[in-house]
Amino acid sequence: MTATGDPALDTDALDAAFAETMRRTGASIGALYLLAPDGNLLCLDVLSGVPVEFASPWTRVPLASPAPVADAVREDRLVWIGSQEEMVRCYPRTAMALPYPLALVAAPVTGARRWGSLLLMWPATRPPYMTQRERGNINSSCRRLARLLEEAAERGGARRARPRAVSAGTGRRAAPEPAVADFVDRLPGGSCALDLEGRITYVSSGACELLGREAGQLLGTLPWQSVRWLDDPACEDSYRAAVISREPVSFSACRPPNHWLDIHLYPDASGISARIVPAGAPGPPAPAPRRTTPTAVPARAGRLYQLTHLAVGLTEVVGVQDVVDLVADQIMPAFGAQGLVLSTAEAGRLRITGHRGYPAETIRRLDGLPLDTTFTPAGQALGSGIPAFFANPEEMRRTYPEAPVVSGKKAWAFLPLIISSRPVGVCILSYDSPHEFPAEERAVLTSLAGLIAQAFDRARLYDIKHDLAHGLQQALLPRGLPTLDGLRVAARYLPATRGMEIGGDFYDLIRLGDSADAAAAVIGDVQGHNVAAAALMGQVRTAVHAHATLGTPPDQVLHRTNRLLADLAPDLFTSCLYVHLDFARERMSLASAGHPPPVLRLSDGDSRAVFVPPGPLLGVDPDAVFPLVEIPLARGMLLALYTDGLVETPGTDLEDAITRLAQHLADADDRDLDGLIDTLLSKAETTAQRIDDIALLVLQCE
Repeated sequence: MTATGDPALDTDALDAAFAETMRRTGASIGALYLLAPDGNLLCLDVLSGVPVEFASPWTRVPLASPAPVADAVREDRLVWIGSQEEMVRCYPRTAMALPYPLALVAAPVTGARRWGSLLLMWPATRPPYMTQRERGNINSSCRRLARLLEEAAERGGARRARPRAVSAGTGRRAAPEPAVADFVDRLPGGSCALDLEGRITYVSSGACELLGREAGQLLGTLPWQSVRWLDDPACEDSYRAAVISREPVSFSACRPPNHWLDIHLYPDASGISARIVPAGAPGPPAPAPRRTTPTAVPARAGRLYQLTHLAVGLTEVVGVQDVVDLVADQIMPAFGAQGLVLSTAEAGRLRITGHRGYPAETIRRLDGLPLDTTFTPAGQALGSGIPAFFANPEEMRRTYPEAPVVSGKKAWAFLPLIISSRPVGVCILSYDSPHEFPAEERAVLTSLAGLIAQAFDRARLYDIKHDLAHGLQQALLPRGLPTLDGLRVAARYLPATRGMEIGGDFYDLIRLGDSADAAAAVIGDVQGHNVAAAALMGQVRTAVHAHATLGTPPDQVLHRTNRLLADLAPDLFTSCLYVHLDFARERMSLASAGHPPPVLRLSDGDSRAVFVPPGPLLGVDPDAVFPLVEIPLARGMLLALYTDGLVETPGTDLEDAITRLAQHLADADDRDLDGLIDTLLSKAETTAQRIDDIALLVLQCE
């Protein structure tokens, strides 16, 4: 590569290295994905072996999605899938949208930083395993691609806005055209050749006769467009299956009124050879006809696969923002849209819940419009339940003259989101230039609107429930901890990442009396992480606080709270640790109801767990006794109170985990207690997917 910094030269070198990788590995299909600037999205940059249209559902892959190319980058590992059965088992969402026998590998393209992922695919005829030599070749190719990307970035090479198809080359010599034509015309039936884009590159006189078209009407066209009776999803699906699987495929088609033809497809790396014979006539040996997925929607096979892929994605979304992100990242590119507005109907108005491709000022003008507005067609589409399509500003301006001026867009699709005759919102796709909406595209968008409506309504309910529970959680936890002379304090609460992200863990620091000579620290854990646990947590915290402010000793605070819970019979049990700090006597008293022991660090750095004989969990035995332990309260000592979510992980011994926590506390910098908590959380054996809540309260005597 030269040092000119010319983006075209950078692109040529990258494409050449990509093509060389495909030739060296023998892959039939290849793709290079690059990370978007925000690092959360993989964008298709280079494609080989199939038409770009085939990859339209996967031109943008969220890094968090369960897909091989995303896992390769996210986990920095080579992902190998040796068969369709393994694909179904490991990546069911991908298998549903790619139902062909094949093998694939996805490898991270990493150099000085993460660049993206290389995807290579082979027919299922290859061995279902990968040798160390093959792995080495692929890893070496990824490193070379990474170096080229880094050099291009240093020279200011620009990324392409759209994916580019690159030919890997076949290296075969072609026979003279007249000899080929004479040879083919001598064969019975008809013959034609298609490139990997699906266009007819050669057609024999026999094929013209059987198809009922002149050669000039066929050459350079897609057969399902130039021969209308081939405009059937099964025909395009058969071609798609042959291109991707590189295996022969046969199917039958009826030329009106009742002339049935058998069509045999024979693929290789350069295209497809097709033999056409009358049904029942002797033909070339052919495999058993491949079954295609039946469908009642008369749309292009590519659109059907997009619909299937997106439908699976919509079943996985959780919140409203997830719906917005999926529509923006996958549905917008699939249909070539540049703008998105997702609105819901609230109190007779259209409230925008998500958008892409619009300036903030435009969104402010469109948000909160009444449902009967004549400003845009959104309210009319939602009220009638009928989608509205406008191919250009003139069509829109005739009924809604202000809409084109405000949005600046040139074409629109207004898709009402309806569930069981109940409107839930409207999805608007918009375009920066005029856009025709053919019948098949309208049919797919209308079907997709129903799927979006289901996902959107489910996501709204989840968000409402989550916000309610989260609000309850925050209301029950202390908004702030009191400031006490001679005592530094910091606390943190992290909900479980499964379920509703709320729970029953709590902490509190209570000033005792007016002289500030005493305080109480308490931490507890109600069984479960749901609304019931959060509600009970509020009752326990209130009971402990009430008894503590009366000057009740720690063992009696737990005893009286235990009696209350026994009377309430909540069917949930609670662990609790209560610490009484007497600054005047320089003593600390502790009582435990089945709670993990606190960890104490002395001023000399020695750290250990404090043994507190645990009584039973609160709410189990109304007559339970809670032993009391008293230790000195010295200047510089630090005490960490925590719940079991910090130390308890499957397969880990609890005592060993507490010992490690004590060591981490000994090594932590105590100049900033919030920073100390960050250190303890980062070293805890808990992953980003927490199965339990974590509460942590740290106290230090000055």
